[in-house]
Amino acid sequence: MGDALIWLVTNIGLGFYNFFYALSHPSLWLDWSNGESLVRFIYYGASVELFFVALDLFLVITVIGLIRPGFMWGVTRGLEGFANGVGRLAAWVGLLMVLQQVMIVFLQSIFRLGTLSISPLGLGFEQSVGWFSEELKLYNAMIVALCVTYTFVQGGHVRVDLVYSVVKFRTKKVIDMFGSIFFMLPAAILTWLYAWFFLWRSLVTPKVSASDKLDLLLRKSKIMKWSVETIGFSPNGFNAYFLFKILMLAFTALVLLQAVAFFYRSLLEFREGEESENKHIDRDTLGAGEEAYEGTH
Repeated sequence: MGDALIWLVTNIGLGFYNFFYALSHPSLWLDWSNGESLVRFIYYGASVELFFVALDLFLVITVIGLIRPGFMWGVTRGLEGFANGVGRLAAWVGLLMVLQQVMIVFLQSIFRLGTLSISPLGLGFEQSVGWFSEELKLYNAMIVALCVTYTFVQGGHVRVDLVYSVVKFRTKKVIDMFGSIFFMLPAAILTWLYAWFFLWRSLVTPKVSASDKLDLLLRKSKIMKWSVETIGFSPNGFNAYFLFKILMLAFTALVLLQAVAFFYRSLLEFREGEESENKHIDRDTLGAGEEAYEGTH
């Protein structure tokens, strides 16, 4: 127990050191023309060191927020605003998806074309109609991955419970805080750990693994090169499946940020009481008609 506590305190202290060292030496991990910098970025992107840097930032913001609630409200509104902004922008992909599907139907059923050539600004781009058809999966994934926290902020997720609806207000806030720390965050962190190396295994060669130590990766850096995977599910089909892996990381990052925002909102509402429920929250409405509908139910 004592060793575990010493390990925890030591890594929390090292987190501050690593944070400022990384900021003051960006070329060590951002200069991707250098193989060693690239492998450092890969290694530290899902490392214990990064976890404690993030934990330190969370602790600092929490302590400041407990002293100055206005600051915590500002962080909460900023994180929720970011989730809303990303979700509202990504939602337009739905329109693009519909338009492209209509285009595919016309090309295949009416014009009987097998390929489509696009040349914006003289840059030729030619792919089979099947390629554009399979690309619709990417648009669907973008909506799911990038709108998930927007839907959460908007209160759009289905919530089924037997206890939550009948307990007191502050008890609800305790449940929310517990859920964000012990369910949302761990699930997102585990997903990040798997998705991070899942992505990089399709971008570089030789392959990297979560079990690789930094010294092994540094040795691999001497022969490491970019090798973006372009294998599709079908011949002449959509072949940029590494984009789905990037979306997995984007989804996870959004959930991580929203878990922090939800914890802060629940904590603030617990402290300030029932009158602060949904304070400063930015939710979309359909206007007066929606309000009239809600008033009759």
